[in-house]
Amino acid sequence: MIESFRPDFAITIGWGEEHTKDKQITIREQMAKYNLPLVYWAVEDPAYTDVWSIPLVKTIQPDFVFTLSPDKADTYKQLGIPSEHLDFGFEESLHHPISCHPEFEAEIAIVANAYPDILEKYPDHFRHQSLEILIKPLLKANVRIDFWGANWDRMDDYLGVKIPKDWIHGFLNYKEANKVYSSSKIILGLQNYPDLLTQRTYEILGSGGFLLTMDTPGVRRNFVPGKDLEVSLTPEETIQKVKFYLNQSEQRVEIQRQAQKSVEAHSYTFRAHQIINSLMENGILPKNRAHAAKEKGEISFFHSFNGYETYKVQKGDTLYKISKEFAISIEELKTLNLLDTDTLLENQLIKIRKK
Repeated sequence: MIESFRPDFAITIGWGEEHTKDKQITIREQMAKYNLPLVYWAVEDPAYTDVWSIPLVKTIQPDFVFTLSPDKADTYKQLGIPSEHLDFGFEESLHHPISCHPEFEAEIAIVANAYPDILEKYPDHFRHQSLEILIKPLLKANVRIDFWGANWDRMDDYLGVKIPKDWIHGFLNYKEANKVYSSSKIILGLQNYPDLLTQRTYEILGSGGFLLTMDTPGVRRNFVPGKDLEVSLTPEETIQKVKFYLNQSEQRVEIQRQAQKSVEAHSYTFRAHQIINSLMENGILPKNRAHAAKEKGEISFFHSFNGYETYKVQKGDTLYKISKEFAISIEELKTLNLLDTDTLLENQLIKIRKK
């Protein structure tokens, strides 16, 4: 991959099943072999800084760390690693306004996993407050909320009321979330920390959704309540604002329009500029590479497809078109390539069949 793509630097993000100890060591060895700067984006901060981020950083030995939590930058600096804050954002190609989809249409909706196990393990987690202020009062008043995400059927103990089954829609593919945001009158947005914003905050606004979220310093630092979104500090305020905005479509739409303008500065295009500029300012990248930040990027896919016939997706291709061309069913293509939607990306390499 490195020899083919010849990158200026590499970046690894967060936590996942791919982050095995062996692979961490391989990353470090390959970065050293090619003299390639390595950047780590610690999106697990601040909750898992000590148990995950720091042990990983000590193994992969990055040249720079971006952290989701402004307070944690000094932690990495004390380890001798330059560090700066880098917030979440939204991807414009995925999260943008679209026409209303009837199957996702709702008065009030939420897209989020419930995380009952985390709530049980951490009784002081700020997410408890988000549920108390944004979800519980509406349910107790029998105001319908359409729930998208996992495990809402296990939340009776935390909400004090059983959510009707027909209000729960279960798992929603990440690429389809903007259909809910664009098709619902009000989107409820939980927050996990008083001073930080969830990624969904930016994604809802980028998709043109009307967001009602917690009244926190983190929200007010980035957006203006009543102009870009709405906030609530109490259960009573949640009820009042839901009733008001469901009946005031003109004001709701005006806030949605303004939100799209305000959130532009939080796109991942903008974040990419932040990353490159920070790395140049800290001497990780040479400043004569500044032009790279102005060029349009391309997506490249690296996969091990030994033993398979493959096909590179062209502009305008669909699974239906590819299935007809190669005489293979859409379901077989999806199973073979672990696809859970019909969405394809230009230049994506997919398996067709075993050789």
